[in-house]
Amino acid sequence: MGLPDHHLTEGERRIRSFHPHWKRLAVPILALILIVAAAVAAMFLMPGFAYEGYARAAVAALAAGLLTVWSLVPYLQWRNTSYVLTSHRFTISAGVLSKSHDDIPMSKVNTVSADQTLMERILGCGTLVVESAGDQGRIVLRDIPDLQNVRAELFQALDDAEGEAPPARREG
Repeated sequence: MGLPDHHLTEGERRIRSFHPHWKRLAVPILALILIVAAAVAAMFLMPGFAYEGYARAAVAALAAGLLTVWSLVPYLQWRNTSYVLTSHRFTISAGVLSKSHDDIPMSKVNTVSADQTLMERILGCGTLVVESAGDQGRIVLRDIPDLQNVRAELFQALDDAEGEAPPARREG
Protein backbone atom coordinates (compact mmCIF):
# COMPACT_ATOMS: atom_id res chain seq x y z
CA MET A 1 0.00 0.00 0.00
CA GLY A 2 1.39 3.42 -0.94
CA LEU A 3 5.09 2.62 -1.19
CA PRO A 4 6.17 -0.76 -2.57
CA ASP A 5 8.99 -2.52 -0.74
CA HIS A 6 11.24 -2.32 -3.79
CA HIS A 7 11.13 1.51 -3.52
CA LEU A 8 12.68 1.46 -0.06
CA THR A 9 16.33 2.48 0.12
CA GLU A 10 19.04 0.33 1.60
CA GLY A 11 18.60 0.07 5.36
CA GLU A 12 15.16 1.69 5.23
CA ARG A 13 12.37 -0.20 6.95
CA ARG A 14 8.61 0.27 6.86
CA ILE A 15 7.21 1.22 10.26
CA ARG A 16 3.52 1.73 9.40
CA SER A 17 1.25 1.94 6.35
CA PHE A 18 -2.30 3.21 6.65
CA HIS A 19 -5.24 4.97 4.99
CA PRO A 20 -7.18 7.93 6.40
CA HIS A 21 -9.64 7.03 9.16
CA TRP A 22 -12.84 5.25 8.12
CA LYS A 23 -14.90 8.23 9.35
CA ARG A 24 -14.31 9.80 5.93
CA LEU A 25 -16.63 7.12 4.58
CA ALA A 26 -19.56 7.94 6.90
CA VAL A 27 -21.18 10.49 4.56
CA PRO A 28 -20.64 8.38 1.39
CA ILE A 29 -22.18 5.35 3.13
CA LEU A 30 -25.13 7.43 4.32
CA ALA A 31 -25.54 8.78 0.76
CA LEU A 32 -25.43 5.21 -0.60
CA ILE A 33 -28.21 4.09 1.75
CA LEU A 34 -30.41 7.12 1.10
CA ILE A 35 -29.99 7.06 -2.70
CA VAL A 36 -30.69 3.33 -2.95
CA ALA A 37 -33.71 3.63 -0.63
CA ALA A 38 -35.09 6.60 -2.59
CA ALA A 39 -34.53 4.88 -5.95
CA VAL A 40 -36.20 1.65 -4.80
CA ALA A 41 -39.12 3.57 -3.31
CA ALA A 42 -39.52 5.64 -6.48
CA MET A 43 -39.53 2.53 -8.66
CA PHE A 44 -42.03 0.60 -6.56
CA LEU A 45 -44.34 3.52 -5.84
CA MET A 46 -44.36 4.75 -9.44
CA PRO A 47 -47.87 4.60 -10.87
CA GLY A 48 -48.46 2.70 -14.07
CA PHE A 49 -48.53 4.88 -17.20
CA ALA A 50 -47.51 4.74 -20.85
CA TYR A 51 -43.84 5.68 -20.32
CA GLU A 52 -43.32 3.81 -17.06
CA GLY A 53 -40.30 1.89 -18.41
CA TYR A 54 -38.54 5.10 -19.42
CA ALA A 55 -39.32 6.68 -16.06
CA ARG A 56 -37.85 3.68 -14.21
CA ALA A 57 -34.75 3.83 -16.42
CA ALA A 58 -34.42 7.56 -15.67
CA VAL A 59 -34.66 6.90 -11.93
CA ALA A 60 -32.03 4.15 -12.21
CA ALA A 61 -29.71 6.41 -14.28
CA LEU A 62 -30.13 9.28 -11.84
CA ALA A 63 -29.43 6.96 -8.88
CA ALA A 64 -26.34 5.55 -10.62
CA GLY A 65 -25.04 9.06 -11.29
CA LEU A 66 -25.64 10.20 -7.71
CA LEU A 67 -24.05 7.03 -6.33
CA THR A 68 -20.99 7.60 -8.49
CA VAL A 69 -20.53 11.20 -7.37
CA TRP A 70 -21.47 10.90 -3.69
CA SER A 71 -20.35 7.35 -2.83
CA LEU A 72 -18.00 5.76 -5.35
CA VAL A 73 -15.68 8.74 -5.92
CA PRO A 74 -15.20 9.48 -2.18
CA TYR A 75 -14.55 5.77 -1.56
CA LEU A 76 -11.94 5.63 -4.34
CA GLN A 77 -10.30 8.80 -2.99
CA TRP A 78 -10.15 7.27 0.49
CA ARG A 79 -8.88 3.93 -0.82
CA ASN A 80 -6.20 5.55 -2.97
CA THR A 81 -4.89 7.85 -0.24
CA SER A 82 -2.17 6.22 1.80
CA TYR A 83 0.43 7.20 4.32
CA VAL A 84 3.66 5.27 4.81
CA LEU A 85 6.02 5.91 7.69
CA THR A 86 9.49 4.45 7.22
CA SER A 87 12.70 4.80 9.16
CA HIS A 88 13.88 7.49 6.69
CA ARG A 89 10.75 9.31 5.45
CA PHE A 90 7.05 9.93 5.68
CA THR A 91 5.30 9.35 2.34
CA ILE A 92 1.86 10.62 1.36
CA SER A 93 0.26 9.17 -1.78
CA ALA A 94 -3.06 10.38 -3.15
CA GLY A 95 -5.03 10.26 -6.37
CA VAL A 96 -7.41 8.05 -8.27
CA LEU A 97 -6.66 8.61 -11.97
CA SER A 98 -3.38 10.43 -11.45
CA LYS A 99 -1.17 9.93 -8.41
CA SER A 100 0.80 12.43 -6.37
CA HIS A 101 3.51 11.38 -3.95
CA ASP A 102 5.03 13.59 -1.28
CA ASP A 103 8.07 12.38 0.64
CA ILE A 104 9.16 14.16 3.78
CA PRO A 105 12.66 13.05 4.81
CA MET A 106 13.04 12.61 8.57
CA SER A 107 16.07 14.91 8.45
CA LYS A 108 13.84 17.78 7.25
CA VAL A 109 11.09 17.47 9.87
CA ASN A 110 11.16 20.37 12.33
CA THR A 111 8.01 19.93 14.40
CA VAL A 112 5.13 17.50 14.71
CA SER A 113 1.86 18.35 16.41
CA ALA A 114 -1.48 16.64 16.81
CA ASP A 115 -5.01 17.96 17.31
CA GLN A 116 -8.14 16.04 18.25
CA THR A 117 -11.70 17.15 18.79
CA LEU A 118 -13.84 15.30 21.31
CA MET A 119 -15.48 13.25 18.54
CA GLU A 120 -12.07 12.41 17.05
CA ARG A 121 -10.85 11.26 20.46
CA ILE A 122 -13.86 8.96 20.72
CA LEU A 123 -13.24 7.61 17.19
CA GLY A 124 -9.47 7.33 17.71
CA CYS A 125 -8.35 9.69 14.96
CA GLY A 126 -7.17 13.26 14.56
CA THR A 127 -5.12 15.80 12.65
CA LEU A 128 -1.36 15.51 12.36
CA VAL A 129 0.61 18.64 11.44
CA VAL A 130 4.16 18.11 10.17
CA GLU A 131 6.37 21.14 9.63
CA SER A 132 9.47 20.59 7.55
CA ALA A 133 12.36 22.62 6.25
CA GLY A 134 11.62 21.43 2.70
CA ASP A 135 9.48 22.94 -0.05
CA GLN A 136 6.20 21.75 1.49
CA GLY A 137 6.71 23.70 4.71
CA ARG A 138 3.63 22.78 6.71
CA ILE A 139 1.55 19.72 5.88
CA VAL A 140 -1.80 19.15 7.60
CA LEU A 141 -2.97 15.53 7.51
CA ARG A 142 -6.57 15.12 8.61
CA ASP A 143 -8.31 11.96 9.81
CA ILE A 144 -5.19 10.06 10.81
CA PRO A 145 -6.26 6.81 12.52
CA ASP A 146 -4.63 5.82 15.82
CA LEU A 147 -3.15 9.32 15.99
CA GLN A 148 -1.21 9.03 19.23
CA ASN A 149 0.58 5.84 18.16
CA VAL A 150 1.38 7.29 14.74
CA ARG A 151 2.76 10.39 16.42
CA ALA A 152 4.85 8.29 18.83
CA GLU A 153 6.21 6.17 15.95
CA LEU A 154 7.01 9.34 14.00
CA PHE A 155 8.93 10.74 16.99
CA GLN A 156 10.78 7.44 17.36
CA ALA A 157 11.71 7.52 13.65
CA LEU A 158 12.90 11.12 14.07
CA ASP A 159 15.06 10.13 17.05
CA ASP A 160 16.47 7.15 15.15
CA ALA A 161 17.21 9.32 12.09
CA GLU A 162 18.90 11.92 14.27
CA GLY A 163 21.04 9.18 15.84
CA GLU A 164 22.20 8.09 12.37
CA ALA A 165 23.29 11.62 11.39
CA PRO A 166 27.00 12.30 10.93
CA PRO A 167 28.74 13.54 14.13
CA ALA A 168 29.11 17.13 12.84
CA ARG A 169 25.37 17.31 12.29
CA ARG A 170 24.40 15.84 15.66
CA GLU A 171 26.28 18.51 17.57
CA GLY A 172 24.27 21.40 16.03
